[in-house]
Amino acid sequence: MPRLLRSLRLALLSLVLGPCSLGLLRAAPLDLATATIPELQTALSSGKLTSEKLLSTYLARIAAYDQQGPTINSVILLNAKALAEAKALDAERKAGKVRGPLHGIPIVLKDNYDTFDMPTTAGSQLLAGSIPPDDAFVVKKLRAAGAIIIAKVNLSEFAGGGGSVSGATDPAVIKAGNVPNGFSSLGGQTRNPHDLTRGPSGSSGGTGAAVAATFAQFGLGTDTAASVRGPSAACGVVGLKTTHGLVSRDGVVPLALSYDTVGPLARNVTDAAVALSVLAGVDPADDSTKKGAGRAEADYTKNLRVGALKGARIGIARDFMGKDKGIDAVVDAAIASLRAQGAVIVDPIVIPPAVLQSRSAIYNTVRTAEFKAQIADYLKTVGPSYPKNLNELAARANDPKSGYRSPEKAYGLAYSAKHALELTDPVYIAAQTHGASFIRASIEGVFANHKLDAILYPTSPEPVSLITPPPSATRAGGGQTSPLNIANITGFPDLVLPAGMSEGLPVAISLLGRAFTEGKLLGYGYDFEQATHALRLPVTTPALPGDKLGQ
Repeated sequence: MPRLLRSLRLALLSLVLGPCSLGLLRAAPLDLATATIPELQTALSSGKLTSEKLLSTYLARIAAYDQQGPTINSVILLNAKALAEAKALDAERKAGKVRGPLHGIPIVLKDNYDTFDMPTTAGSQLLAGSIPPDDAFVVKKLRAAGAIIIAKVNLSEFAGGGGSVSGATDPAVIKAGNVPNGFSSLGGQTRNPHDLTRGPSGSSGGTGAAVAATFAQFGLGTDTAASVRGPSAACGVVGLKTTHGLVSRDGVVPLALSYDTVGPLARNVTDAAVALSVLAGVDPADDSTKKGAGRAEADYTKNLRVGALKGARIGIARDFMGKDKGIDAVVDAAIASLRAQGAVIVDPIVIPPAVLQSRSAIYNTVRTAEFKAQIADYLKTVGPSYPKNLNELAARANDPKSGYRSPEKAYGLAYSAKHALELTDPVYIAAQTHGASFIRASIEGVFANHKLDAILYPTSPEPVSLITPPPSATRAGGGQTSPLNIANITGFPDLVLPAGMSEGLPVAISLLGRAFTEGKLLGYGYDFEQATHALRLPVTTPALPGDKLGQ
């Protein structure tokens, strides 16, 4: 009788849906590049997919595209134990134990996150082989939730701004310290999978490139000025710069703790929300997270619904447009889509001129001073053979005997060691306290005056730079055209969403919110994503035969 009832149900479904639709219901394979974590978990729970198979599929893509073919070169180190971990997690699942929402999900980590079982180098030859004493706090949380670290990935060395010429105005100094976009002395040059002549942008470029090329389900980056958001925009993926204090930075190589944040990069908003649900929370070892006590949501995916944009007031910051017609056209189309979904568009809003004029000087003053002090604190945790402060880093990088492979970074380290202020300097103190308070209060005023839920701007107003720009090109990242350091100085969250393409490169919009409004922003992002389906996968890393899962 049960078999007869099942046959009758299938016959009824066939009449309603048609035989083709019924076939899809029986066994619709998942597309690796577009499947969400909840979809993968359903397949894993049903037995149609194993973590071992999922991991092996990602490893096959890395083998095909990272050091061969287009040679994306995002991976610094593959986790030699990943396959064994996947098999163990499959056995746990079969025995009825599921660790958490990431059970058996492969991810990548920017190589400035401490891992007790793999080196953490910040992309620098100067820290090659350095094994931390334990995992970063968020790495522990990821493992506890069942994530598999498939690889540590490349970054701009010391997160780019650490030991750099940022803030310099002398063209000769800027040229001498201009490290190629996406390069580190240890990892070499990472390429943008959408255009191999261009870098991946920002210091989390290896994460952005790896996620875009479908080397893992999602990845972690860090953002001190733009380093989650720049690569997300350049590589065409979702990125979230979190509220300062929502996620712990303990065990992450510091750049400037006043601004450092941890955040996910993913191919869809759902995965970013799943990741944040695991990452967010108070850590006694990171005092900044005291601000987030009681503010984190247990499950950020509850905010994801079609219709979330209806009634949302979104201000358009056109101060950051007008640099590229193609990018502006995509952004204007995105604004039209938001309006069509029911958002109330306030266009334009004006960012106070004093904010625009002062923010980069404030930011650079704080970042350079804090890196000088805080990298020394981190270097106390590494082995005795490694440099112990910025002066020693600079000396070793500039020693011909060291074989250091980044002359521009060597120059930047020496420049920063000489010019960075001490944390007791009144200029630093003024910038860190009064300057940041002024920027934060001003942006709060913009939100309040227009009763805004979010502020929208192009994440990158200009195309990502070439790896080898023409001699006449100016150095990217001067800070005046990019809006992104506003979120770091204020500590506010910023969600990056793929919006379209221009001249073969991704274009993204940013939604800046007030502190601890990640849930609201993710809801808006999901609604926009479902309406536009703007994700475009890189042409240089196409699907492989094994990318259809659960067949």
